[in-house]
Amino acid sequence: MPQFLIEAPAGVQPDAKQKMMREITSAIDEAYRMPDVRIWLREYAPGNVAQDGRIGAEPVRPLCFLEAPELSDLDAKSKMAGKIHTAIEEAYHDLANTDETLILMNHYPLENAGWAGRLQSQNPEAVEHIRQLNS
Repeated sequence: MPQFLIEAPAGVQPDAKQKMMREITSAIDEAYRMPDVRIWLREYAPGNVAQDGRIGAEPVRPLCFLEAPELSDLDAKSKMAGKIHTAIEEAYHDLANTDETLILMNHYPLENAGWAGRLQSQNPEAVEHIRQLNS
């Protein structure tokens, strides 16, 4: 159930976009070993992005959000962040300032995640998976 959102400039080529999506999915899968990874790409024209209050002052710096269950393994998070950064850099290197890609990881306890009409804290399989993931 991890969700990954990318805010980035428009213009990446379809084949590079597909490769990036596969690599990000793989990085998240490796860390969470959980099905249903979704990636949401929101692209913006450079004229619609201000950095430090200035439009077009510099290449856009991608911003990413990981919305997922709690993950306590710092090594797994670090490896995942590195692989995600590499995938975004490869796709956007000519369009954005990928050196400064920011990845914010928002982790939620299962009682704060509803899916299929119930809290995930009420789903024994999800509870056991997260317990094993974080043990």
